[in-house]
Amino acid sequence: MKFISITLIVHRPDPVTGVQVSTQQRFREVVDSALLAEELGFDGFGVGERHERPFISSSPPVVLSHIAALTRNIRLFTAVTTLSLLDPVRAHEDYATLDHLSGGRLELIIGKGNGTAQRELFQVTPEDQWDRNAESYELFRQIWRNDKVTASPKFRPELHEAEVWPRPLQQPVRVWHGSATSRESVDLAARYGDPLFSANVTNPIEPYAELVRYYRERWEHYGHDPAQAAVGAGTAGYYATPTSQQALADYRPVFEGYLAFQKQLGVEPVFPTLEDFVERSSALIGSPQQVIEKVHRYHEQFGHSVLHLHAEAGGLTDAQHRSSLELFQSDIAPTLRREIPDPPWAWGPVLPATDRQGA
Repeated sequence: MKFISITLIVHRPDPVTGVQVSTQQRFREVVDSALLAEELGFDGFGVGERHERPFISSSPPVVLSHIAALTRNIRLFTAVTTLSLLDPVRAHEDYATLDHLSGGRLELIIGKGNGTAQRELFQVTPEDQWDRNAESYELFRQIWRNDKVTASPKFRPELHEAEVWPRPLQQPVRVWHGSATSRESVDLAARYGDPLFSANVTNPIEPYAELVRYYRERWEHYGHDPAQAAVGAGTAGYYATPTSQQALADYRPVFEGYLAFQKQLGVEPVFPTLEDFVERSSALIGSPQQVIEKVHRYHEQFGHSVLHLHAEAGGLTDAQHRSSLELFQSDIAPTLRREIPDPPWAWGPVLPATDRQGA
């Protein structure tokens, strides 16, 4: 199993202290989280894309390019690239450039995106966002693989023998499809033989497990080898200490802060108590053994080979956060790496067959 840490770059007051840092300091925290992830041995670091409050993650290529310059080994994920809002030509240029600057460490997780404000900002309607997502991905895929592209898309000007530069370093960059609630993205991933990344953060396991089962059904329907299907899954939170009692005590103020924030937004919490959150959500909170057992329970439903954790403290102190991540790498990750398989491909740059043979 592989492990990545991700951030959506939420910019709001700390749920425990109420302190909100400056925008510049918030970006500094993101960079520090990426450096910590590489230092501790995580396999990937992801940056989300949102175009509305309380997020400041509107430009993942810029953030990831800066991180690429400061790291050497960790793979760089988008989580997710909102193709329904973007011009696929411009997105290709940005990410192909990033792929070169990172030495072929880029992996994309794409999705339609959520949020009314960002749809309005880009004049995308709920009725057309799925069509935009599929069209943008299909055009993006053509550009990624061909020197010249001719196409007549519905949502952007047509292309005639268009050349889009630079070509990416990887041939091609791997694309995951982010899935939260709908079958459209799941079917798109299965159709093209791409891996699926389940959001798995808001609700109990059942709706996510149903979508993963549907993905595997559609994967076989489209004629792909079942052994080549790959699934990643998110977590609603992570905090481990040597004992479950200590983990719950430390995390309780964080959870109560999030409940207060949801109440402020007028949102009814899915998990009204910390105990319910730990029991029924995908959150990994407890002792190392409890975390290992819960990942295995989810793996029985998902068959996933990649897991993401939250990259940042989110209400924990820096010392608590670092100690918890260190415990993950020392007492949790080795067992999960040994007991749960990796994705069915090499974890590294996607190179043409001739380059792979010569490597």
